[in-house]
Amino acid sequence: MTADKSRDRRPRIAIPMPHSLDREYAERAIPQYERAVEQAGGEPVRIPLDHMQAEVIKRIEGCDAVLLPGSKADVDPARFGAPRSPHTATADPRRDAVDDFLLRDAYSSRKPVLGICYGLQSLNVYRDGSLIQHIPDFLPEELRTRVDHEAGKNVAVAHAVEIVSDSKLAGILTGGTGKEREGHDFSRANNGSEKNGALAPRGAKLIVPVNSSHHQSAGEIGKGLRISARCTDDGIIEALEGTAADHFVLAVQWHPERSVDLEEASRAIFRALIDAAKK
Repeated sequence: MTADKSRDRRPRIAIPMPHSLDREYAERAIPQYERAVEQAGGEPVRIPLDHMQAEVIKRIEGCDAVLLPGSKADVDPARFGAPRSPHTATADPRRDAVDDFLLRDAYSSRKPVLGICYGLQSLNVYRDGSLIQHIPDFLPEELRTRVDHEAGKNVAVAHAVEIVSDSKLAGILTGGTGKEREGHDFSRANNGSEKNGALAPRGAKLIVPVNSSHHQSAGEIGKGLRISARCTDDGIIEALEGTAADHFVLAVQWHPERSVDLEEASRAIFRALIDAAKK
């Protein structure tokens, strides 16, 4: 393929199947991610969880980026040296193995990475971080009922998150650089409503309403990652991003694939992945 033709083609985004133990769930869940990638200008490539490594290698050779989707599973706490909580769901070793393989390839080749919900947790553990296995057990009693992080896909806005002002995620959501954002109200380009995913004004803070379908979250942050968003009500980590300037790595704890038809903020996240993949 010539350089000109390579630039013209749609970036190919590797997406592992969400779950190996519940095929019906996986087949129902993955089209949302594929559609979001297609709307942003990419070509989704399904990565099976039950194939030999050689076939997986062949599939990802031509991929330009990685999207790690959500899952019904929980990462095995043995992977980050913690005893299992009674609330921790059954692990999915095949999904974990494929995620690790995709992340090794992405980090060695500087392929862009986007993690969503379980994808954030998988990324953080891969980078030697840890997880909070059950959020209510972690929070002090007075904060446990403020937010239902397990609200589910039928709740369009479960809570709000505050984006770190100098983060890459802030730049993605506002379309500006860190320097341009200094001292500015992040709501300047919207009507100030928190409904339908609008960025909400709170002084110079960037507040984004999000959906929520998780009971775990990042604990200790992995190597080469930083926190880029927290829940405004209880401080739970809601987004991570890579610290390397030459490698696009972003992970969010909510599900922007569910709201790309309603929210510009959700669309911006997928566009950022595709734009990074084009480079």
